[in-house]
Amino acid sequence: MMTIINTKKFFWNTIQKNLLFIAFLLFFTACIKKEVLTANAFKTNSGWGYTISYKEKILIKQSIIPVISENKSFKTEDDALKVADLVKQKLKENLSPTVTKKDLILLKIKL
Repeated sequence: MMTIINTKKFFWNTIQKNLLFIAFLLFFTACIKKEVLTANAFKTNSGWGYTISYKEKILIKQSIIPVISENKSFKTEDDALKVADLVKQKLKENLSPTVTKKDLILLKIKL
């Protein structure tokens, strides 16, 4: 009689632990934030530009280097993506997505 009670208690405890683990795992995966803002580079006639998208809808399409007086595209894909990542970060922090000349200098963007 005692072994039947102990066996039932053992299985019940095991089930509780497994359910708790599954609940924790589901909670953890639900809390992981998916990247909703994405940055992509695209080829232009004279260089590179970038887009910032939210849930696959384009919010910003920048084909020229901002804040300079000339209408020039970025020289490299890497330069376009550096600025796109900066803009994306500003948007995530609820800041204005504007880019300054200082930003371009800090990112070492080739003009």
